[in-house]
Amino acid sequence: MTDPPIAEEPSVPDGRPPLPGRPRRRRTATMVLSTVLMLAAGLGTAGPVNAETIPQGDPKATAAVGQEEKDLRTECAAHPEAKTRKGWVKSRFETCVHQPVYLKLMDKERRLRGELWFDLWILGFSYDGSRRVDYTSSIENIRTKAVAGENPATWKIDQNFSHTINASASGPNPQMTKPAVTTRSENIAQWTAKPFWQLNYTSPDTGKLEAANTQVVTGMVTLDMRVSSPTAVPWTDPVMAYSSVRFDYAGPTAGKHKGTVFTEARVELVMSLKDPAVDQSARHILDAQQLPERTFPSWAGKTVPGATEPLHRLIDKDKQKKNRENAIATCNDVWGDYSGTKLQCDEYPFASTKEGAAAPGNRFSARLIEGTDNETGGRRLNDMFTLNRVLDGDAFYVKITP
Repeated sequence: MTDPPIAEEPSVPDGRPPLPGRPRRRRTATMVLSTVLMLAAGLGTAGPVNAETIPQGDPKATAAVGQEEKDLRTECAAHPEAKTRKGWVKSRFETCVHQPVYLKLMDKERRLRGELWFDLWILGFSYDGSRRVDYTSSIENIRTKAVAGENPATWKIDQNFSHTINASASGPNPQMTKPAVTTRSENIAQWTAKPFWQLNYTSPDTGKLEAANTQVVTGMVTLDMRVSSPTAVPWTDPVMAYSSVRFDYAGPTAGKHKGTVFTEARVELVMSLKDPAVDQSARHILDAQQLPERTFPSWAGKTVPGATEPLHRLIDKDKQKKNRENAIATCNDVWGDYSGTKLQCDEYPFASTKEGAAAPGNRFSARLIEGTDNETGGRRLNDMFTLNRVLDGDAFYVKITP
């Protein structure tokens, strides 16, 4: 597959402030936060709540949830991954958690003081074009059941968001800027009246492209929760949910000049055998993945990565050239001189991957296909890179559909 040159987007003068207004979210094919809560004071039990999630309280608070959030909530509710600590990472720019929670509040003598049900929601949005990530957190559908003498009005639910930076996976002097408010501690009536609140994390940058420093900042946002009562032992979960994020200023090789992604999203290049524009490229890839010993170079026990074993993007132009040269040498060896024809040597894994034809092990395939098909496949690959802010070394998969 031919990897076309990357088209430079109109540059932004160094130091120019971003355009006003909210950055546009990019929807692509995969953060957030969630966990199956186990219960209180080390003694309780956990179980799902069979209740519809209907926002409570002030209609204005409900209206604050935008259409995109509503769309994501609808999808999120159908995905069991949303009940994990990581949540359902829909894409590099959208993630969510939907966790029905059930708690038993116990006193020091391990006597039941009451029961508490609620739905935890967290929606996450990152941006192609801004070093920023937004979270909307909510506690909804609260129900209580107390023993005689216990007053649920005195129970409190706390949420606390914190962040850490992975310095080894970041560039020089990595920084994240937290929201002004990261903790909310309120009683049930207050949460019912105002179930939603928002948090915005950003990362400062120099305002310009730097070839030697893409200004990568890799971090994690974590939610811990606490439920307390004057008569019960507090229930806590220090890692209720987490979200892995990355900020960069990598320039047009990754899309817009700067952006933010959820790093645990699965990134895929999807091609179809029924698409006449790339059907030959798709067939070549599928053969390499499923029938590798029948592709060239051919050797016993050959395997080719990309389906279950990821590929990794390669930016280095010299190394890409070596990948192409190795693939072309294979095409010439098998099919002879094809110059003057409309055929091109298609290589898989792609020249723009660290697993290309020059990588150790000869785990690649080269095949002659129509040049227009090869070039279109290369453009599709580059579009996938930029739509998902795939940086050098980032992992991705290739999926061929019927």
